[in-house]
Amino acid sequence: MARALIFVNGNLPDLAAIRRLILPGDFLIAADGGTRHILELGLTPAVLVGDLDSLSKEDHVALSHADTTINQYPRNKNETDFELALHYAVDSGFRELRIIAALGGRLDQTLGNLSLLSDPSFSALDIRAEDGVQEAFFVFKESQLQGDPGDLVSLIPWGVKVSGITTTGLCWSLSGEDLLPNKTRGISNQILEKTATVVISSGILLVVHSRQPNEKDIS
Repeated sequence: MARALIFVNGNLPDLAAIRRLILPGDFLIAADGGTRHILELGLTPAVLVGDLDSLSKEDHVALSHADTTINQYPRNKNETDFELALHYAVDSGFRELRIIAALGGRLDQTLGNLSLLSDPSFSALDIRAEDGVQEAFFVFKESQLQGDPGDLVSLIPWGVKVSGITTTGLCWSLSGEDLLPNKTRGISNQILEKTATVVISSGILLVVHSRQPNEKDIS
């Protein structure tokens, strides 16, 4: 099944990197104001989800005349627009999701966005927050990440001790070891190879992958 890309109304520091990330057949979902990023890429969302309080009138009119499905919710709701869009994608059967522009900006929004991805019911899915510079995702059992040698990788226990951590392809490897949520031992590791793996026995581990500047982006 195709991937779902959910665009959130957060910071997007590297539009060119996001353009390269998008694959033919990706299903584009806009979480309210995240529409602006999709339109800036010259694309149109398949679905727009949210209360539309961050959507400009011009963009609303344009999407009303496009093939975009608009699922509008009342402003007085318990969920963020991103949460509604996330559950729309999961309920639609997507198993691979990329959350675009959910990092940076307001700290409370960033933490809230990451917290949503830590739901154990998503453990069988591949869901990653992405802004072109960094990606963040949770490991419930085993995950891989693709990068370049020298990229930074931080392993952060999410709220509880994470046990039995084994890594490959990282500079400072772990072999069946534990990381504690009140310690910083897992911060600022480095990728040695194009592919690195992280395996855990218990707990939930947040992985933050920070890429080195791409020559294409600084030329």
